[in-house]
Amino acid sequence: MKVARLHGIGDIRVGEEPDPVPGAGQSLVRVTAIGLCGSDLHWYGEGGIGDAQLSAPLVVGHEFAGVVESGPLKGRRVAVDPAIPCHVCELCREGHPNLCLDIGFAGHGVTDGGLRELLVWPSSRLHPLPDNLSDADGAMLEPLGVAVHSLDLGHVRLGDTVAVIGCGPIGLLLIRLARLAGAATVVASDPLPQRREAATRYGADAVFDPASGADVNEFLREAVGVGANVVFEVAGSNDAVATSMLAARPGGRVVLVGIPDPDEIAFPASTARRKGLTIALVRRMKEVYPRAIALVEKGQVDVSSLVSDRYTLDEVAEAFKSATARRGLKTVVEP
Repeated sequence: MKVARLHGIGDIRVGEEPDPVPGAGQSLVRVTAIGLCGSDLHWYGEGGIGDAQLSAPLVVGHEFAGVVESGPLKGRRVAVDPAIPCHVCELCREGHPNLCLDIGFAGHGVTDGGLRELLVWPSSRLHPLPDNLSDADGAMLEPLGVAVHSLDLGHVRLGDTVAVIGCGPIGLLLIRLARLAGAATVVASDPLPQRREAATRYGADAVFDPASGADVNEFLREAVGVGANVVFEVAGSNDAVATSMLAARPGGRVVLVGIPDPDEIAFPASTARRKGLTIALVRRMKEVYPRAIALVEKGQVDVSSLVSDRYTLDEVAEAFKSATARRGLKTVVEP
């Protein structure tokens, strides 16, 4: 089978490797679509994320779907949950499998991910796709799941005002989910014109361009008055975090979704302290795949329009260059 392995910063190579053989409780999956996530770009551009660093050539990619070739779901198209929690530790038993200390995660650390033609994966982590979802839709269920988990942490209520700072795929999905949750007003911010346009399509009432030189404080005063009840930061930069603190109303909630580069988060403490803000951080997602599938199957969330660029596995180096340049919305590799 063909496999794309990351050997170092910016060094991804396609080669042939033996087909994997499933063991007990595992299925063989032929991968059909893999989305490139911002965290994949950290591995590609920096050789790691925080204290998790590349120690051996790694197959990245954790947003993926495929067709089961062996196992209980043989012949079914499936979305692959990239997380493999232990299900027995205290955190798992308390309902926090995303915080499991023994978790394996596709394309992270020593666990190979989806950028290959075949892989074996626990059968319990495979979710059958409805007929009206494409393979690429199946891959987009992972970022949708992160957005669903982030919304849960935001505690958005009917009639709330919501701000989304950073309009990549997860930010766009949060705009749509906030609308579904009953937010009365949703505002957004992003420096890229294609993302600002998409934010309007996904339901934002007003969109700010932080690169325009305009006064963000004036924009926020006009758009959300004393501030948003809930702010989602989905950019991974200190400027975005600082803007999120400005955008929140006193007593509001700020949910930090983005992965910062470098591995630190800084913001004016006085703003957050004087407002008495509650700050939550997102770690992947809990068991939300069934909810994500239902949202797409019933037409409540559109994930198809997120996909702007498609590449074959042989073109994976170009795919990473395109995703790094952020020319579109979501880059998908289709082996």
